[in-house]
Amino acid sequence: MAPSELGEFLRAHRARLRPDEVNLPSTGFRRVPGLRREEVAMLVGVSVDYYVRLEQGRERGPSAQVIDALSTALRLDEDGRRHLFRLAGLSPRARMATVQTHVDPSLLDLMAAWPHNPAIVYNRAFDVLASNAIADALFHDWTHSRNLTHIVFTDPAARTFYLDWHDVARNSVAGFRLGYGEAPEDPRIQRVLIELLDQSPEFARLWTDHDARGKSLERKRFHHPDIGALTLTMQTFGVRSSPGQELTVYHADPASPSSEALALLGSLAATHRTP
Repeated sequence: MAPSELGEFLRAHRARLRPDEVNLPSTGFRRVPGLRREEVAMLVGVSVDYYVRLEQGRERGPSAQVIDALSTALRLDEDGRRHLFRLAGLSPRARMATVQTHVDPSLLDLMAAWPHNPAIVYNRAFDVLASNAIADALFHDWTHSRNLTHIVFTDPAARTFYLDWHDVARNSVAGFRLGYGEAPEDPRIQRVLIELLDQSPEFARLWTDHDARGKSLERKRFHHPDIGALTLTMQTFGVRSSPGQELTVYHADPASPSSEALALLGSLAATHRTP
């Protein structure tokens, strides 16, 4: 990873913190938003010159103690902290040289056994490698793309399909950044990144925020053209047998309108699959 990316990450996260958020007085005119370099240096316990060298990419060997202190000073969550350590060269890269495209057959069988729960498996590039019938129905049979980030940013229907599009977009970029940090030299990840930077100004703008955050338990609101609005909770799990792959499963609250809508979607999916 180029040292300049570490500097860009530090600058981006320094810019979004206010002095009062880190118990510092807000004094004097500030030409740019966020903390000053000297304030971050003070919080970390290093010289201003050393911190400036970090941001400029001239300091190539920061210690784990300094990076840990930076993650605390910049109020990073656990995903952001791991990403910062990777940028500093202090954690191992992904063991796989390229993104994995093979999905374990037993996992495919498990997904097929969930007729009422959309389930997908995707890799670090956010390519959907496998999906069950109801997931295909939820995502319109992937007519636009089988890449989740491409769908969010380049499918014209995405802004009505995802009712909270701006939140979904921000989380998608943060998730892609995390996968990119794990395998920055992977050609597929690089190709998707180049395509998105070229095709979507929104993606390009969010990419400069340097958010790195994995998927977790969250709720998403959709508007499906066949069944209308539904709110689903999603759970995401790492696939232990294939590092870099993740399984996401959606479900609706029991006895809710979304549960009824999801049951209808399952019926439509089953009908669609019937020869």
